[in-house]
Parts: sequence; C-alpha cells; structure tokens
Amino acid sequence: MTWLTAYFTVYSIVGWIIRAGMLPTVLRRQFTPGAALAWLGIVSLHPYIGLSLYLLVGENRLGRGREARHRELVARYRHPDATPTPPSPIGAERDEAWKPVATQAMKVGQLPVLGANAVDFLIDSTAMTDRLVADINGARSTVHLLYYIFSPDATGQRVVAALIAAAGRGVACRVLADAYASGGIFRRNGLAAHLRQHNIQVAQALPRALNRRRDLRNHRKLAVIDGVIAFAGSQNLIDADYGGRCGGPWHDLTGRMTGPIVSELSALFAEDWAFETEELLEVVAFSDRPADARGIEMQAVPTGPVKASESYRRVLLAAIQCATRRLILTTPYFVPDDPTLVALMMAADRGVDVTLIVPRTPDQFFTAWAARSHFAKLMDSGVSIFLYRPGLIHSKTATVDDTVALFGSANLDVRSFNLNFELSILAYGPEVTDRLRDIQMAYVQDSTRLDLKRWSSRSVLRRYGEAAVSLVSPLL
Repeated sequence: MTWLTAYFTVYSIVGWIIRAGMLPTVLRRQFTPGAALAWLGIVSLHPYIGLSLYLLVGENRLGRGREARHRELVARYRHPDATPTPPSPIGAERDEAWKPVATQAMKVGQLPVLGANAVDFLIDSTAMTDRLVADINGARSTVHLLYYIFSPDATGQRVVAALIAAAGRGVACRVLADAYASGGIFRRNGLAAHLRQHNIQVAQALPRALNRRRDLRNHRKLAVIDGVIAFAGSQNLIDADYGGRCGGPWHDLTGRMTGPIVSELSALFAEDWAFETEELLEVVAFSDRPADARGIEMQAVPTGPVKASESYRRVLLAAIQCATRRLILTTPYFVPDDPTLVALMMAADRGVDVTLIVPRTPDQFFTAWAARSHFAKLMDSGVSIFLYRPGLIHSKTATVDDTVALFGSANLDVRSFNLNFELSILAYGPEVTDRLRDIQMAYVQDSTRLDLKRWSSRSVLRRYGEAAVSLVSPLL
C-alpha cells in the first residue's frame, strides 16, 4: 500500500466517523427540522468542512460562566413576577385585543407593560442624530449609549463631540459598542481611546473568546439620557450611506421615548453594561415611576441567544396570530423559519390584509436570494409584497390592526430569532399604531408591488439559484 493510498483510506474512515458522530450531536441540539437537515446535509457532502463550520457557528453558546452571569443580571434588573399588563383605563375590549401579545412579550422579556409614555418616531437619519446630540447636550447626570455600529464618520464624530462636552460638565458617560461591528473604534489609538482620554467609559459588547460562538452579536441600538429620555430602534451611529454599502441610503426608524418605559430601557443598558464590565449601575425601579391614565402603554422586549424561551420569534408570532384585519411588516432581511412563514400565510388565509415591505436593492446576496425563494408561495396565499425603491429600508416595524405597534432592532430572520441580542419596543393602542402605520404606508407609496404572474416568469436559473440558497437559509 502506497502512502497516497493509506492517506485516502484514513481520510475516508475519519470522514465517516465525523458523519456518524455529528448525527447524535445535531439531534441533541434540537434544531428546527430545517436547520438540522441543513447541518446534516453539509456534513454528509463534506464532513471536514461541515465539522469546521459547526464548531465555528453551530452552537449558540456564550460560555457557561457568561450564561450564568447573564441569568444573575436578568434576575437583578428585570421583574419576572410583575403583572404582564396593568389595568387599562381605555376599556376592556382593547385590553383583550393586545393582551395575548403583551403576555407573550412578558414571558419572553420579563418586563411588564407600563403606561403614561410618549414616543416620537424619527425616520430621517440626520434628524435623529440632531435630536440625540441635542439631548446629550442637555444631559445633567448620565448618558448611556449601546450601539451595534458606532462609526468614526461624520455622524459618529458629532456624537463624540457631544459626549466630550457632556463629560466636561461632569456628566457620567458610558458607551457600549459591539466588538465586531464597531471593531474599528477599538483599534489602537482609535475612537475608544480618544473617548477614554476625556473620562468617558467605553466597553466592547461580546468581545472575541475561544469558549463561545464567534458570531453572536449585540445588535441593539439604545441611548438613555439622565434616565428620563430614551432612543431605541434600527438606526446605528453611522452616516446614512453606511460607508457606501450597497442599497444605500439606508432608511431607519427610531423612537424617542419619555415616561416609565425609560426605566425598563435604563435597566436593560445596566444589564448589558454589567455583563461586559461587572460594574453594577443603579436604576430607578419601575414602581417608582409616576403613572396615570394618560399616555401610551409600552413594553420593552429584550431577546437573545441565552435561552430558547427568549426568542424574538415568539413575540412576532404572537403579533401575527392576533391580527384580524391588517398586518404590515417592514424588514431589510427576510429569512423566515418555517413557523413564521406558515403564520404569515395563515394570517392571509383567514382574511387578514398582510403586507410585507423589503428592499428592492439588498446589501446581502445570500439573504436576498433566500428571501425571494419564499415570495411566490407568500403571494399565492394572498400576502402583498412591496420592494422599497429609494434606498435600503432598514427599519424593523410591524403594526397589527389598530392595537399593536412594534419597532426595534430585530430583523425577520434566523439571526435575530436565535443569535443576536435584540431590543424591540411594543406600543399599544390605536393612536400610536396609526402613527406608525402612516410611516409604513409612506414606504408603500415609494415601493413597487410584486405581481405573482410576472414574478413566476423569472428565469429558471434564477429560480433554481434562489431555491439552492434557501436550503441553507436556516443557517444564515
């Protein structure tokens, strides 16, 4: 036997050992059927590549010590025993309409509905930055920023200047940015070092570690000023063209909030800050916030990869299932799993007017092709699909009838369902839902509606390409 024959014999035997070993490993993880089949398919086709990919991105793990610490901080800063929904002064009928969504959100995020809030929706990138900078300039005690992307471009520099001025007045400023997406600011002599020179605390969210999955990310966008003003939504601290990325300019939506909901968002920042720095911050308890019959009832819903029960998918499915007349969703990335896809089609089947708004020109090839593999079956069920023309629609929103408005950082994809730390805001009642729907309808006016007949006539090569990419969509 030559050395080459021996090599290929060992290579083949080890490959079959990997295949055999991966079968119980994948079954033990209890993936969705689609994800399990995708992993087993990759391992069967090429066991060495499949094993390498699985070791890199197959396990949703933070590391045992980090997971235990996260549970401790959730117990400290959230209130799992709070009442899911307060008595509504508006009327029992409305209470019943949104109570299933609020109850599910409470189960997932362990934060209750709080009344007497106000929210302004900011849809222009420059206007949002103007408002944030103005509030930082008016800060008296604390400025807390948590962002997936903090870029040293013109927008980032405006925020930096406001932070430095605030720190100079004695305001305690803390910045938490994702270690991967904001990696540029943490380089030697980068923006983080510059901020620290001005007594501003800066920390990385989810820095790289050998004992956890590398692509788990903190995708949240949150600012809390003085514990009384909060910004949350889809916009990062970066110019609207996102550095010249495909599909730009990017169109975001951020809510500027005041009222008791800010206490939940303050607690969430404190939780994430302590998770990375071990510094425990004091926040105003929910019960210490004044509440009355006026204002909007709102609820913060943090989700993440620590437990399956904390999935954003559960909140989204609850909202879809509660729709009786109209459901509008916007998302830049549409890679649904089977339960979400079926829920949307079932909503259309029962007569709900379902509208999905996605970018015409996406910035990611694989996610776009995976999304488009589902369009025909959705349209065949009665779902209206619109392709947004002016740029990349990056706002993540949903409105349900006249009762529920949802906005935040979570996309309608597997990453937001299973991997990313996300933040969603639920607002209840016709007034706030109508305002968010007006913004969504403006998106519709700037979009092209897909026609099922024309869509079905696209090239065979394109259809097969989309179908092929969709096979690995559970892993995207």
